[in-house]
Amino acid sequence: MDFLELVKNSRSYRSFDGNRPVLREELVKMVECARFAPSAVNRQALKFFLSADEKTNSVIQPYTKWAGKIKHMQLPPAGHMPTAFVVILADTGIAPASSVKTDVGIAAQTILLAAAHMGLGGCMIAAFDPAVHQALKLPSNLEVSLVIALGKPDEEIVLEDAKGNIDYYRDEDNVHHVPKRTLGELIV
Repeated sequence: MDFLELVKNSRSYRSFDGNRPVLREELVKMVECARFAPSAVNRQALKFFLSADEKTNSVIQPYTKWAGKIKHMQLPPAGHMPTAFVVILADTGIAPASSVKTDVGIAAQTILLAAAHMGLGGCMIAAFDPAVHQALKLPSNLEVSLVIALGKPDEEIVLEDAKGNIDYYRDEDNVHHVPKRTLGELIV
C-alpha cells in the first residue's frame, strides 16, 4: 500500500469488531513508532498508558465522548467498543502540558498510521472527562492530553469532496461520510 492509501485508511473509526483483540505487543509497536517521531526541542515529554484488556478498557470508555457532530447516535454502538486504548500523557516534570500539544498530535497521528499499517484503526478522542486521570490512578506529574481508541474497524467510511459543508454524517445505511476540502481549495 502506498503512503497516500495508508493515510486514507487511517480514519476516525467509531465501531470495532470486539472479536479481534489488539495485543499489548501491537500497542508497544505503535508507541515505538511514536517514540521516533519528531519532538519540539527534542524534549520527549510524552508518556503513554496502554490498555489492551477488557477490564481497563471499561474504566477508560465511560470517560470518553465520541462523534460530537452526530448527536442522535450512541457511538460506539453497543457490542462494538474499542478493544484497546492508548492514553497520551504529558510529563509536566519535563515540560508544561501546554507546550507539547504539537508533539501530542504528531505522536497520535504516528500511532494511528502504525495501526492502519497493522490492519487496525482508531479514533483520537480529545473530548474526555479529565477524571480519567484519577480513574487510572496516574501520578500527578502526568497530565492526560489525548485518548486514542483502537481496534479492528467494522464500519464503512467514505471520503468525498466537500460541496460547501464539511460536517461528517451517517447515511441511512449507517455509512460514515467524511467530506474533505478539495486540493484546489487548500493550495494557495
